Order: sequence, then structure tokens, then C-alpha cells
Amino acid sequence: MRGFIDLHCHWVASIDDGAKSVADSIAMLRGLRQAGFDRVIATPHMRPGMFDNTKQDLEAAYARTRKEIASADGLPELDLSSEHFFDEVVFERFLSGDVLPYPGGNAALVEINTRIFPAKLEHRFFDLMRKGIRPVLAHPERYEPVWKDIHVLDAVVDGGAVLLLDVAALAGKYGKAPQRAAESLVEEGYYYAACSDAHKPSDVEAVKRGIDELEDMAGKEEAAFLLAEGPAQILSGDVDA
Repeated sequence: MRGFIDLHCHWVASIDDGAKSVADSIAMLRGLRQAGFDRVIATPHMRPGMFDNTKQDLEAAYARTRKEIASADGLPELDLSSEHFFDEVVFERFLSGDVLPYPGGNAALVEINTRIFPAKLEHRFFDLMRKGIRPVLAHPERYEPVWKDIHVLDAVVDGGAVLLLDVAALAGKYGKAPQRAAESLVEEGYYYAACSDAHKPSDVEAVKRGIDELEDMAGKEEAAFLLAEGPAQILSGDVDA
């Protein structure tokens, strides 16, 4: 299968914990294209206190990396967004427009604290929906409350969020608990899309294994939806939810 759209990847060089060099960027992107991703959207971190990147910082790093890889062949189509850590600071940036939604402006990638869900998270997500931005929750299988009960996600899904699977979790990249949670979420149909969340070239092998696991678990038709159709609907704003 081809035509996959990667909604979560850290290929921009030297801006967060992703690609360390332009060579890493090129190797990662070539590997992802070989895995079936024809479009890869960069989502470098915006996380105050850890990755103090502003919208302008990320745009500059993206432009710099794009310029440096311009002559490389075998790359997918490229775009820019961000992985927004959903704290008070970044929420205020959403309200003021100082964030990087996905191309088209219909949705934005968000992550939360892995140990505890913020209070009234679904209300904040509803606030984003009122601004015309659908929250896309990154790697829900890695959040500890989900390990105990996947249905803790019901409230945020009801609030308008869609869930994004990191396929490498199905290959055991993050350990047994995230793998089991990912399997349960796949089985119960919680995910709307799947991504690589690749940070370095060597991650691509786990991504490939995860895609194989997804096809085995859900079937090729559902895997194709999660890797291609679902991401396309999120970008266009045509989410059926």
C-alpha cells in the first residue's frame, strides 16, 4: 500500500529531540517514503520548559531544513505543523493564534502529561472546536490512565478529539503496557489515524513492523483508512465524528 500521510514526525533538524542533523532528516524521510508515506508533516515540539520553541522558531527551523535537503531525491511531500504540549501557556497560544495547526488550519496535534489527564481536558478541547480546530491527540496508548482503562478516553473523544496511533507501539517500541493499550484501542475502533512519530532514522524499522502488525490486527482496509484516508479527512476538516 502507498499514499500514507504521516501526521506526526520529528524530521526537522536540530530543533527538538528529533533529527540531529540534515543527514538524519534525509535518511528518515527516505525510509518513511519506502514504508509507504507519500506525505510527511513535520511536528517538532512546542513544550514550554522542555522545548521552548515558538511558532517563529519552528517556522525558521523548518525553512532551514527544507533548504538544506532541497537537492535530495526520494523524499515524500513535506509540510509543517507542531506537537503542542497542552498546558496553560500553549492553550493561550491557541487562543491568540501563536501555534502551528496542520496545513489547512482544521486540526492541530496535541499531547498531554503521560501520568495524569488535565482537569476538564474535554472542555478545553471543546474550546478549540469552537475556534474551528479539531484536537488530534498524540499517542494515547502511552498515557498511563489509558493503561488501566481505555474508556477514560471517551470524554475527550466526545469533546471532539480524534486519536492518533503511533504504529511503532504495536511493535513494542515503548514497552508492553503501551503495546497492550494500542492493541485494545485498535480492537475497539478508537483510532482515527496512524502515524510514525519517528525521531531518528532507526525508528523506521519499528514503524514498518507496526504497520505490518496493524494490517494483521485490523485488516488491510482498516489499516489503509488509518494511514491514508483518516489523515486526509483530518487535514480537510471532513472528519466523520
